[in-house]
Amino acid sequence: MNAAVAIEPALGERMLDTRLTVPGIKCAGCIGKIERGLSAFEGVEAARVNFSAKRVAVHHVPSVTRGALVGELRRLGFDAQPVEANPLAQDDAEGRALLRALAVAGFGMMNIMLLSVSVWSGAGGATRELFHWLSALIALPVIAYAGRPFFASAAMALRHRRTNMDVPISIGVLLATGLSLYETLSGGQHAYFDSAVMLLFFLLAGRALDATMRNRTRAGIGALLGRMGREAGVVQADGSIVRVAADQLAPGMLMVVAAGEALAADGVLEDGRGSIDNSMLTGESNPERIGRGDLVHAGAINLLDPIRVRISATGSDTAIAEIARLMDEAGQSRSRYVRIADRAARLYAPAVHSLAALAFVGWTIAGAGWHQSLVIAIAVLIITCPCAMGLAVPAAQVVASGALIRKGLLVKDGSALERLAEVDTVIFDKTGTLTLGELRADIANLDPRERAVALGLAQESRHPLSVGLARSLAAHGVVPARIDDVAEAGGVGITGHCEGLPVALERPSETDRANGETPSVSLRIGDRSRLIAFADRLRPDAKVTVAAFATLGLEASVLSGDGPAAVARASAQLGIAGKGGVDPAGKLAALEALKRAGRNPLMVGDGLNDGPALAAAHASIAPGTASDASQQAADAVFVGENLMPVALAVRVARATMRIVRQNFGFAIGYNTLAIPLALAGLVTPLIAAVAMSASSLVVVGNSLRLARAARKPIV
Repeated sequence: MNAAVAIEPALGERMLDTRLTVPGIKCAGCIGKIERGLSAFEGVEAARVNFSAKRVAVHHVPSVTRGALVGELRRLGFDAQPVEANPLAQDDAEGRALLRALAVAGFGMMNIMLLSVSVWSGAGGATRELFHWLSALIALPVIAYAGRPFFASAAMALRHRRTNMDVPISIGVLLATGLSLYETLSGGQHAYFDSAVMLLFFLLAGRALDATMRNRTRAGIGALLGRMGREAGVVQADGSIVRVAADQLAPGMLMVVAAGEALAADGVLEDGRGSIDNSMLTGESNPERIGRGDLVHAGAINLLDPIRVRISATGSDTAIAEIARLMDEAGQSRSRYVRIADRAARLYAPAVHSLAALAFVGWTIAGAGWHQSLVIAIAVLIITCPCAMGLAVPAAQVVASGALIRKGLLVKDGSALERLAEVDTVIFDKTGTLTLGELRADIANLDPRERAVALGLAQESRHPLSVGLARSLAAHGVVPARIDDVAEAGGVGITGHCEGLPVALERPSETDRANGETPSVSLRIGDRSRLIAFADRLRPDAKVTVAAFATLGLEASVLSGDGPAAVARASAQLGIAGKGGVDPAGKLAALEALKRAGRNPLMVGDGLNDGPALAAAHASIAPGTASDASQQAADAVFVGENLMPVALAVRVARATMRIVRQNFGFAIGYNTLAIPLALAGLVTPLIAAVAMSASSLVVVGNSLRLARAARKPIV
């Protein structure tokens, strides 16, 4: 059943993706065991662990059930549960448990240290023995409670004949506690309760910080999924309406969405018209007018009259769930630095145990006695904990990804930060990338009354020009005028009356159309007409973003399939080189030529024709309005109208790599210095606990500096 097999799904068989929460993932050894074990399970094509999120993504055939995957993980030594079973609550529970254990360890550490200071100050005889007994009375229950996260993890690993990072930690704590208890019972001079409790306190502090960082990064996912409606009113065969939970909705159902209610599923508007808040998908804060036949998405809020929507997708098939999935997968890939850390950590457990055993045997042979040899071995076990090495990459990537998410850019792949840090050239597509990809009206020549009338008419129509005009006016805070007797004629325009005067948005005259180079519409109020021109405008911060790239030392240019004249105008506005009329093969050839010349190009594009170039570039970013194929090919996706998140991504990626290299340098330097000192018997368990804990906190604290990396403007 568990033999490794080649997976060959039947022709046309659809593969499934299942995500499981595995809180017991502690180190690279756990990751390797899970991925290798699940990949060997019959019916599983691939398994990938997200260490930061403590989750496993499994790609498998439909015949493999979720229960079978949970059972296989349990056989491998890990408890698991479906992500859908409220993953955020699970994370909160873990974080609260760590904080309670941290508080208990802190309380015990402070009281034991007070007693230890008295012993260090010279207290002897009966006083020293009394203080040792008092320390034992405090330390034993504290260690039993605060050490549970480590002891439980180590016990589970050993029960399944494997090791993880918590095994040597638990051995070190238990050995130090046992030796201290022996010293107390025998009236010895030294006890190490303070070392054991301090070690637990600082380890718990590091894990609580790590849990906080992960929860903060996933807060965006919770916020997105929280926008979905919990239930919906579904029209029954007899015309009645029954409230149905969101997870019981199915495609084909007709749901009624009241004013102010969030949609619980994707669908097509079948009856009614109105306005929705769709900002969570498009980044556009202005309400969006909708009419019969329009596609609406789960999470959008119906702002006006009740509407009826025929459901087309539910649950994990909705657009908002797809965005959440992209965010969830942000840390699942393996960058070069992660692979280095994985290989180093994989050798950790046997190396540490061998060093500790070598220290004990060596010092015993040298005549130090079993007591002193055991103390040195405990110090070696504690001081070599590779927490700093294990945290070096994920801590930096998690903080950087969280900072970019708050600026509107989702990094799909952790290794993308490495590639983004190396880019030296930026290639932009034009339409939909440098520009908004939609027509906006030039309303500069309209007075306030004309603007109000134009908005009153435009918001009554779904014609693209009316939609563009309405958005342009709404963006300037225009209040629509009341329009009566509204009527729309296809190919002609929309008419009505405002304060008794006939008004209309209609096709321009033949003369105006002949003179104009861009789309336009004629606004008529009474006998007076005004021509309104439209254009696909540059994104509002396009110039500033191009200047930011220059500040970062990157050379920017435009490579587009649009006409050469249009590309030349856009390039001239931005002050960069541009080439138009380039087909997908031409874009791909240009990217390959740059790579052969030793450049690392960043491609920013949105259309289907940009897909090959996005995939071929050293790194790639697509806007949230891009096609599905382009978003899948890109390393990151930015939402909203602003282009600046693209430049911020490069700067944050460079800062992330600097922090990662600093973390690695510190971890290597720490171990190079600390291990020989511990083997030489120059480090007590107390100093080892302080040094090891401080190394982890330094790495976490250094990574947290990235939280500010995206806040400061580039230019």
